[in-house]
Amino acid sequence: MNNISKWKNGKNKHLVMLDEEGLIVAHCLSMKDDDNTYRITAALPFAAMKLLETGAYDVKMTMRDIFVFQFSGPKSLTIIEKLTNTNLHDLAFLQFRKVSIPGLNIEVEVNRIGMSGTLAYEIRGLKEDGPNVYHAAYEIGKPMGLKRLGWRSYPVNHAFGGYPQVTVSFESASYKDPKVVEMSPANISYTGSVEPENLRARFRTPVEVGWQWMAKLDHDFIGRKALEKEMSNPQKMIVSLIWNPEDILDVQASLYGEGEPYKQMEYPCCVPGMCGGHQDYVTTRDGKVIGLSSSAVYSSHYHKMISECTIDMEYAKECEEVIVKWGDYGKRIKDIRAVIAKFPLNDLVENKNYDISSCPYGFEE
Repeated sequence: MNNISKWKNGKNKHLVMLDEEGLIVAHCLSMKDDDNTYRITAALPFAAMKLLETGAYDVKMTMRDIFVFQFSGPKSLTIIEKLTNTNLHDLAFLQFRKVSIPGLNIEVEVNRIGMSGTLAYEIRGLKEDGPNVYHAAYEIGKPMGLKRLGWRSYPVNHAFGGYPQVTVSFESASYKDPKVVEMSPANISYTGSVEPENLRARFRTPVEVGWQWMAKLDHDFIGRKALEKEMSNPQKMIVSLIWNPEDILDVQASLYGEGEPYKQMEYPCCVPGMCGGHQDYVTTRDGKVIGLSSSAVYSSHYHKMISECTIDMEYAKECEEVIVKWGDYGKRIKDIRAVIAKFPLNDLVENKNYDISSCPYGFEE
């Protein structure tokens, strides 16, 4: 649905592909190396494969194994400059550049992109070089306070930073195609208080996750009619929900009482792994269903449990209280009070607006 006519070499784009119903089939970070070479990452290549099947494109598709390490925070640039001994202060938001790591004789790509909602970079390279690059980066960054975070920090960053993500916040509508089920590394989950047979609740449109601004209606694309119709009269939007601590503690306390305990929450992700199919109903205090809650996570920085919520626009009022129906369909459900808040909840300076001049140089001339 994006317009790529002005896409410059050496820059990223977040591309979104829809089905005929206007549901998100795939979205991914895409890189343009030159006018004839493009790359995608962090997504199944199903969308590209479907386009190739049409026979309308003279394209060769290859796949390769790479590593991706993300560095976030005010010292991230300095650490990467020390690692590569390269001045990267001029690397703009969404740009990428190939550099070498002295002493390792390894070429990597530095990309100014990240999911933390503030200054962040990714380093990418060949899979076999990953362990050596990881060790070198950690040894350089450790004296500067670099902390290693695991996989479970990924959904936390996405929820607080404002990045809905397929397989985490929702599922790809391509799961309606049997070929996708065959090639997918994980089957769609059907957990949460939403009934398992309700597939639509596990999918999203661009409007429902706040991505309509990326849609350019100056060209034809799959799902355009459905998206145009929704954009002309939007009914839903995305907000953050801040969960009530007392209700969360009640969920944990149920382990020590009589009867069936509530569904327990893991930390920092209430539902770890590929959890896009986990959807909980959101209601008013009198029980009217007004939205869907997903990607519930805990932040040790904010000391809050939050979730993403696609909600009916008429109820999307900050500071209003709603109810999250926490649990799995057919089992004991806990009503968790939650307060509507802005999306994203993150209050940090965005990557694109970060003052790079405030970052110390890390390279040596």
